[in-house]
Amino acid sequence: MHQIHVIYGTDGRRMAKRLLEAAGAGSHFSPGMRVALKPNLVVAKPASSGATTHPEVVAGVIEFLQDLGLKNIEIMESSWVGEGTARAFKAAGYEQLSERYGVPLIDLKKVPVRAFEAGGETYQICKPVLEADALINLPVLKAHCQTLVTCALKNLKGCIPDGEKRRYHAAGLTEPIARLGSLVHPVFTVVDALCGDLTFEEGGNPVPMNRLIHGEDPVLVDAYGATLLGYDPDEIAYIPRAAAYGAGSMDLEGAEIRELNRGESGKMTPSGKVARLAAHVDARSACSACYGGLIHALNRLDEMGRLPRDLKVSIGQDFQNEQGGGLGIGHCCRGFARSVPSCPPSARAILEALLKEI
Repeated sequence: MHQIHVIYGTDGRRMAKRLLEAAGAGSHFSPGMRVALKPNLVVAKPASSGATTHPEVVAGVIEFLQDLGLKNIEIMESSWVGEGTARAFKAAGYEQLSERYGVPLIDLKKVPVRAFEAGGETYQICKPVLEADALINLPVLKAHCQTLVTCALKNLKGCIPDGEKRRYHAAGLTEPIARLGSLVHPVFTVVDALCGDLTFEEGGNPVPMNRLIHGEDPVLVDAYGATLLGYDPDEIAYIPRAAAYGAGSMDLEGAEIRELNRGESGKMTPSGKVARLAAHVDARSACSACYGGLIHALNRLDEMGRLPRDLKVSIGQDFQNEQGGGLGIGHCCRGFARSVPSCPPSARAILEALLKEI
């Protein structure tokens, strides 16, 4: 049975180490292996923007690997076309990370490539990615203006040269991303879902969700991630196409989702579009994991043009002993007339409840 491990919290370094330990990730490695870490540094922005992988998450992965005795570890990335990868490394805090752990930064815009034939098309992939003994994928779970969601599979687009990126966009992204998933095989994926962006891969509207996700099947990871942003996996076109090409399975019902802990309540300071959506929420000691799912569900409702101005939804631990008459989100609001169970419920489950509510 395929497994997905989830851990909640705010300390990315400690969370990453505990997550990898619980998932038994050490079984993939042996002394002397060359390991490549592939974060998402699409633009020159800090992780707090919701656009890039938190360096402390990567720090936790590095410490886990170094504790296993691995010394040949590299961080590899190619930012989007028009952005300098070196600028992104600096803005996102990866220069300090490199110095702290003695791990070099590899700009994939400046390396040789290798060509592959697949489905009658030629695909180019950066050689250092292919030469590594093990590739670890470290994407951000966030929205994307074209593919709706970006996570494990789409993060692999940073493993190709800029000319290929332009060609992928010209081809509509779906087919080439799916094909790429069948050509590049990370040993596992650790998803940074601490505060991915609500609407756009460039950041600016971060939503605190305070979790990391581990999985060995990138298609399954993306299917799970899609539900956390309020989508059915079939709505994200490249996910079923990647499954069809043998890149993995999107069978969430047949997977085991293992949550290592529960989320903790914290103060929310939403901004931008997130603040507008939050006006519909009565949050009292709400956990970020639950709150973030609600914000994503409200955003999906808004995109559908079906978000009522007077809609009000309750969420949070302070509602545990209340008998409400409206809609409550999560286990803490189980006493409400209508509630969405689970702790935390996915944005997809919340969206379905909201659609019934209106």
